[in-house]
Amino acid sequence: MNILWIAIGLLLGAAVLLGVTRMVIGPSILDRALSVDVLLASALTGIGAYAAFHRDPTVLPTLLVLSLLGFIGSISIAKFVARRPEEHVATPTEPPAPAPAPEEGGSS
Repeated sequence: MNILWIAIGLLLGAAVLLGVTRMVIGPSILDRALSVDVLLASALTGIGAYAAFHRDPTVLPTLLVLSLLGFIGSISIAKFVARRPEEHVATPTEPPAPAPAPEEGGSS
């Protein structure tokens, strides 16, 4: 049982570390929102593992509230980003190729 707890702790720790890294590095608000979702999912997984191993159903309302808050937060951020005007319009880095000149002379 201890080996399983260690494996769960290492995997959740790696997920949290990657989530925090994306939160710090992420250039856009969507990257940061995704990292918050990863952190919330890691917390939910850890609490769920605790509830399963200790057969403790008292934490289930906490899981429900946290998952609802995560869902509402994700939807709110998505609506916020969808309403923002485009700040950076993608421009091509190379000019378009010129159209080929029509062939002179007639066709046979």
